Amino acid sequence: MFELIATLSQIIEQTAISLSWLLVTIFPFLPESLVEHPETIMIIIGFGGQFLFAMRFIIQWITSEREQKSVIPIAFWYFSIGGGSVLLLYAIWRQDPVIIFGQGLGLFIYFRNLYFVSRDRRHSVSDQDQDQDQDEDQDPPSPHQPSKK
Repeated sequence: MFELIATLSQIIEQTAISLSWLLVTIFPFLPESLVEHPETIMIIIGFGGQFLFAMRFIIQWITSEREQKSVIPIAFWYFSIGGGSVLLLYAIWRQDPVIIFGQGLGLFIYFRNLYFVSRDRRHSVSDQDQDQDQDEDQDPPSPHQPSKK
């Protein structure tokens, strides 16, 4: 397992070096030392993951304040997945098994909750469609009979 993490870490670091080279080429005002020190890019990526992860709480807070009750909007789960994925990438690069385990388990939970939200929405839409179909199948009331409500 540790060999796999080490291999993935090397791949991530090589990707960070390539990204650094690309950034220095596109933005010549960036220092060339960026290519020689991929940890700078990885630290920026790590902070980006933390930002995404923090945004989930801010979105949840704003939504709850708007509705005046505790609410978990669907965006919460997307930001959880985005932030958790970036932080998992950072943890693999750092070869930190504690963070890898925590973020990996978290991602499983976030995807599972997103599955539940999606499933409930599909069932809700399907139930509404069935109710609408049943309403259309009933004979319309005649003008002389009161309608059923």
